[in-house]
Amino acid sequence: MVSRRTAAALAAGGALLLSSPAWLPGKVVALRTKVFARVNGDEGMLLPDATFGPDRFQEVYGHPAAGGRSKGAALSDLFWYWLAPGADVHQEHLEAGPRYDEVARRTLAILSGPSAELYAAAARHTRRALDAAATGRVRTVRLRDLMMPVWAEFFYGLVFGEPCPAEARRLIVAHAEDVVNALKCTRPRHMRRRNRLTRYLLRRIAAGDVPHALPAGLTRRQQAYYLQGTFFNTAVVQMSEAMAHLLLVLAQHPDVQERVAATPGDDRYLTHVMNETFRLYPLFGVAHRITTADIALDGLPTIPAGSVLTFSYPDYHATGYADPERFDPGRWETLSAKNAHHIPFGVAANRPCPAWRLAPVVMRAATREVLARYVLDSPVSHTRSIPHRAPCLLLPRDRPVPDRPRRVLRTALAARDRAEDVGRSLLQLLFGTWMVLDARRTKPAATYFARYDTEGRPLDGDHGSPGTAAGPGQAPATCPYTGRSA
Repeated sequence: MVSRRTAAALAAGGALLLSSPAWLPGKVVALRTKVFARVNGDEGMLLPDATFGPDRFQEVYGHPAAGGRSKGAALSDLFWYWLAPGADVHQEHLEAGPRYDEVARRTLAILSGPSAELYAAAARHTRRALDAAATGRVRTVRLRDLMMPVWAEFFYGLVFGEPCPAEARRLIVAHAEDVVNALKCTRPRHMRRRNRLTRYLLRRIAAGDVPHALPAGLTRRQQAYYLQGTFFNTAVVQMSEAMAHLLLVLAQHPDVQERVAATPGDDRYLTHVMNETFRLYPLFGVAHRITTADIALDGLPTIPAGSVLTFSYPDYHATGYADPERFDPGRWETLSAKNAHHIPFGVAANRPCPAWRLAPVVMRAATREVLARYVLDSPVSHTRSIPHRAPCLLLPRDRPVPDRPRRVLRTALAARDRAEDVGRSLLQLLFGTWMVLDARRTKPAATYFARYDTEGRPLDGDHGSPGTAAGPGQAPATCPYTGRSA
C-alpha cells in the first residue's frame, strides 16, 4: 500500500503539475529578463530600479554617454548570436560613428514615402495574404504567422521596388521565423535556413536589382547582411509581432473591436488602441546600452563608464498610470503619449526605431483589412513575449457564428493553449539555457571586436575587414559568423 506521506507527495506533485499553466510561463518570462540583466555580471544595471526610478528613466536612457551599443557588453554576444549572420552591420548594433550614420541614412531613405502610398501598399499586401489563407469557414490561426507574409511582401516591395515573388517570400518568412523563434527561445537557430536568404540577396545585389543606394563602405556581402538584418529580420519580425499583439487585444475586447470595425475612418480612436497595446505589450523587452563616459545626474550616484545599462520597457510602461494592468484605450483621451511613460519606439535621443513614423500608418491599414473580413475571438493568454504566436479564431464577418458553437471553439482553443504553455515553457528553459551557454562559448561580439574596431577596420592591419576582398598577397577574408570567403 502507498503510505500517507507518499500519497501526499503524489497529490502535491499532481497539483503542481495541473497548476503549471497558471504560473510556469510567467516564471519563464521573468527568468529571461533576469538572465538579460545578470549576464553582464556586476556591471549590469536593470532600469528602472530603486535608485534610478521611472521619473529619471528617460533622462538616463537619453544621456549622450549611454551610447555604446555592442562593444564591452556580454549581453551583446547573446544578441549577436541570435541575429547572425551579419550582426556587425546590423543598424541597431553598430557603434556610433560614420558607418552607423551612413547605414541609418540609407535605412530612412528606403522606409520613406508618402503616407498614403505606404498605407495603400500595406492594405494591398494584407488583402493578398488573407485571400491566400481564405477558406470561407471558421478557422484557428496564429496571428503572427498570418501576418508574416504581409510584411515579407511589404518590405520586399520597399527594398526592390517590385512585387514580391513566391520564392523570396518563402525565404524571408523562413528566415524571420527562425530568428524570432530563437529570440523567444522556442527553437534553436538554424543557420542554413538563414544563409539561403543571404545567398538570394547576394545574387540580387550582384545583378543590380536593388534600386536604392546601399550603404557606402560595405562590401557586397555586408550589404546583403544589412538588408537581411534590417528589413527582412527586424522589420518583418517587429511588424508581425506588433500586429499579433494588436489583433489579439481586439479579439479579447469585443467592444473595442466592434468600434474599430464600425468606424474605419476614426484614426484617433485606433491610435488610442494602438498606444494602449504598445503600453501593455511593448515590442522590446529590454534594450541595453554601454556607457562611454561617466553619467552624473543631479541627486543621483554617478554611473561609471563601461557600465551596461539594461532598460526594461515593460517595467517603465507599468509606471505612471492608474490601474496599469487594465487595458483601457480611453485613458489616452486625456493622456499625451509624448508626456506619459510611453516609449514604444525608444527614445528620440538614443536611436529610436527608424520605422516610428511608418509603423502606425501601415498597422492601421492592415488592421482595417482584417476586421473588414473577420470577427476575431480568442481566450488565450496574452503576454509581452507572446511565444504562442497568438492563437485566434477567425469568424467570417458576413456569416455570424451562433453562440453555442462559438463557445465550444473558444473552450477548445483555451484548453489547447494551456496545455501548450507547459511544454513550450519547458522547451524555452532548455533552448534558452543552451543558447546562452553557446553564445558565451563562441562570443561572437567579443571575438569580432578583438579583431576589428568599431568601424570594421582590422586592428592589426594584416587582413581585410569582415567580408572584404583580400589584397595582394593576402589570404581571402572570411566572415566571422559563417567562415565563408567574401
